[in-house]
Amino acid sequence: MNKIRIPKNRIRKLKTFTLGQKPYELQNFNSAKTKNNLIDLCSNDYLGLSRDKEVIKASYEISLSEGLGSGSSRFITGSRPIHKLLETQLAEWLNQEKVLLFPSGFQANIAAVQALANRNSIVITDKLIHNSLLVGVKASGSKLIRFEHNNLKDLENKILQFNSTQKSILIIIESLYSMEGSIAPLKEITGICKKYNVQLLVDEAHALGVLGPEGKGLSFDFADEITMLTGTFGKSFGSGGAFIACNSKIGEYLIQTSGAFRYTTALSPALAAGALKSLQKIKNNKEWGINLLIASKKWKKEILRNLSFPVKGESQILSIIVGQEEKALLLQKHLEENGFLAIAIRPPTVPLNKSRIRLTIRRDLNLDILKNFISVLKSF
Repeated sequence: MNKIRIPKNRIRKLKTFTLGQKPYELQNFNSAKTKNNLIDLCSNDYLGLSRDKEVIKASYEISLSEGLGSGSSRFITGSRPIHKLLETQLAEWLNQEKVLLFPSGFQANIAAVQALANRNSIVITDKLIHNSLLVGVKASGSKLIRFEHNNLKDLENKILQFNSTQKSILIIIESLYSMEGSIAPLKEITGICKKYNVQLLVDEAHALGVLGPEGKGLSFDFADEITMLTGTFGKSFGSGGAFIACNSKIGEYLIQTSGAFRYTTALSPALAAGALKSLQKIKNNKEWGINLLIASKKWKKEILRNLSFPVKGESQILSIIVGQEEKALLLQKHLEENGFLAIAIRPPTVPLNKSRIRLTIRRDLNLDILKNFISVLKSF
């Protein structure tokens, strides 16, 4: 095998973490220097449900009766009652006809694109969509066109460019973008899609559980205008796995044709049970998402007030734009040495000279943590 050619400053190293004493703490398992717990400002466990005792108990109890793993695909012996229960309750909560579970968000996104596009399709995507969706476009054989991030005029121009052809058009966006923390103008985008009679796929991975009415995601108010949405249990739900939500016709088409659904071991019953318990807790605590957004605005305000770096983000995801990769890595190191785990995001994940420290604000963080974080940033 040829030697991997990656610039030295872009080599990624795997780090192993173990849980700290408090629900927002982690420890670097491999570092002899890092003996103190680190405050986690980078995971996507926005509501802290991955460590919730009731969620963990639900996963444990289902494992005793149904086994830890499902053992095979849903078409063989892998389909369990907990899968159907989660699919049914999630569909009802999201006001969708059909929900299908997948072992990962990556698989769900690939399956979603392949269900809606083929080599006779034009796929027009926001420039900042997740890599999994781009992989899905490539796998579908369709022609990829990208529009400027959240730029409605550019989107409409791209549609007009291809609308006169005989090819079907699919638009792909995220409702909440994971690197910018920016929110898609869904009302306007659904209006454009309706005007030109094109399909729309929305990835709700980072919004679900926090944004939208009662945490139902930003797509909820526009469900009738959206062809399909995808979501994950690995973020706000604190579990693992993912899903596609759509109408019954597309759902049946997926069941019969999707290789990503057919040829994979079904989602672990333990993860499904954990996700179901999380869904119930989110339903019963409608204020969680609202309170998290209020806290996130306070974090952004305080960072902007005390720093010269620009800060992006309209949600629980905030990005401190540092610029140079080396400087972002130095800031990451400085934060870790002072008790905060916040990762530098660098090219190719973000554009050149747009390296950043990406923060994810969690429900269990308090104002003392914010004050300490600001103090550490100011000392950089």
